Amino acid sequence: MALDFATGPVPPASAVIAAHVSKQFNGRPVLKDLSLDIEAGEFVALLGKSGSGKSTFLRLLGALDVDVEGSLRVPRRRAIVFQDPRLMPWLSVLRNITIGLPQTEEVRKRGLATLAEVGLERHAFAWPRTLSGGEAQRAALARAMVREPQLLLLDEPFGALDALTRIRMHGLLRDVYLRHRPAVLLVTHDVDEAILLADRVVVLTEGRISLNEAVNVPTPRHRADAPFIALRQRLLRELGVDDD
Repeated sequence: MALDFATGPVPPASAVIAAHVSKQFNGRPVLKDLSLDIEAGEFVALLGKSGSGKSTFLRLLGALDVDVEGSLRVPRRRAIVFQDPRLMPWLSVLRNITIGLPQTEEVRKRGLATLAEVGLERHAFAWPRTLSGGEAQRAALARAMVREPQLLLLDEPFGALDALTRIRMHGLLRDVYLRHRPAVLLVTHDVDEAILLADRVVVLTEGRISLNEAVNVPTPRHRADAPFIALRQRLLRELGVDDD
């Protein structure tokens, strides 16, 4: 059975409908009969050990890989942010974030407004090499959001940032998400990051969903709060980590 990859309308309450998705690499199963729905406007974090299939599933949602079995429905407007900002050094920041879009005055204005949302309005005409790591990742987020995605895919977007910059990016991402309300799938190794940002956390274990749990932690969320600590311990146990 080949993948039924449809990018037409999905039911109003759903952004992603994945059913019985399986994937192999050189005969080795990576995803095993995976079924997962993501509601419109829902923020889902995907956790798992290295090799569990997290990034493979994200690539499927982004149509970067279709050599799989199963059924998958996603919205037409999708955008991906990777760990590497992937900015073109010969283009200004503004041209980087609007790359691939019609270079109209309307798109230019939308690009400038999106850069202002992520705090980069003063860098619109700068070269990427002048940006710090955090600024470059803000530009990558702006490049995704200027496309007004219905589904935002984030593949460990903060993994290369220092701890303080990462904390600031968490706040920025949460603000942008609440303002625009796309459905979000965040692939991460960071349990705390998943709890801080997501409405629901899914754990992949050897290509299968082993835990699928709502984040019932009151906002604003703080690592020292009892519900945060309890969920963190459950997730770490599921990942096979001893929380010392």
